[in-house]
Amino acid sequence: MNLQTLALVGAVALLGPLLSAGSRWRVPVVIGELVAGMVIGVSGLHLVDTTDRTFSFLATLGFGLTMFVAGTHVPLRDARLRPALGRGALHAVVVGVVAAFAGWGLAALFDTGHAAVYGVVMASSSAALVLPALQQTRLGGPQLLPTIAQVAIADTACIVALPLAMDPERAPVAALGALGIAAVALLLALGLRWGARGDRWKRLREASKAHELAIELRVSLVLVCGLGALATVSHVSVLLAGFAGGLAVASAGEPRRLARQLFAVTEGFLSPLYFVWLGASLSLGSLLESPAYLALGLLLGVGALIAHLSGVLLKQRPLWAVIAAAQLGVPIAAATIGAETGALTAGEQAALVLGAIVTIAALAASTAVASRRTTVRNDDVDADAASSVSPPSR
Repeated sequence: MNLQTLALVGAVALLGPLLSAGSRWRVPVVIGELVAGMVIGVSGLHLVDTTDRTFSFLATLGFGLTMFVAGTHVPLRDARLRPALGRGALHAVVVGVVAAFAGWGLAALFDTGHAAVYGVVMASSSAALVLPALQQTRLGGPQLLPTIAQVAIADTACIVALPLAMDPERAPVAALGALGIAAVALLLALGLRWGARGDRWKRLREASKAHELAIELRVSLVLVCGLGALATVSHVSVLLAGFAGGLAVASAGEPRRLARQLFAVTEGFLSPLYFVWLGASLSLGSLLESPAYLALGLLLGVGALIAHLSGVLLKQRPLWAVIAAAQLGVPIAAATIGAETGALTAGEQAALVLGAIVTIAALAASTAVASRRTTVRNDDVDADAASSVSPPSR
């Protein structure tokens, strides 16, 4: 990899924010970045070599940081979530059971032997997608907190379960590695909470800000790389290492300065590079050449929506169930691990991403409808308020 390739990747990655900023449907930035990668990769112009070791290494680092940021988005410190955890957990369990049966059915239908992978993917949610969508639409009501709890629980559980589902034969080793990462993350969370007492970290952050040292960012990068190294040694995916580190930081409360620094490094450089690399690695030709993979991708998306709509049996509104079905990190992680280990064919990797896109399209449609309803409701309230204070006409 050279500077020309890096400049090309950075330039095409701009398609993500351009599509997101100019779309009424709030297309996630990563969709544009994936499409850009497909254009310059093996599905398009073949302008980049995704097997290049430097390119792959930077993509792996971007993957870890992306999952780290996703972990920091889980609202662990929000006291309002605690009463809703039981209901959210129940929804997540029901969805998981339905997704497990659906995964078994798809694996049998397409004769792939990856029932566990499909089940985990369809049961997953994406806190990094759902939480910003809820903030944008300003949805509220009694089902808001249980849905947030459901998404957080499903996101965490599926990220932990995915490496085990991807390689069942090495599940015991992977489980030990996952426990080791969890133990390190727990110690880190306790250390961060201890440091928050007595203003220890506050003084350090003030010194970092005063002298422009970026200590928070440096510590976070060391954390992600250290956990990633532990994951590599213990044969666990980097996604678990990054997400565990993010959860540890979220449990102690992410400093705003760290959030801005992570946003700059991750969202400005390494995360776009990772998604462009992933898009460039995907073979859309395999979907077009084999209708079975195209059908698998569509059914994975539809299956995820159906599994989450089972929440209606627990009196969850369909709108909230569709929003909770939005997934990105887990299916993309499955495609990434499948590409690295050879556990999944190129067609299956593309099918997993296609399934995620189906759920994202459903999220975009649902939030667009919800936004219009919220706008109309607010306009009615404003009109009533205006009529109550305006003088009578003569």
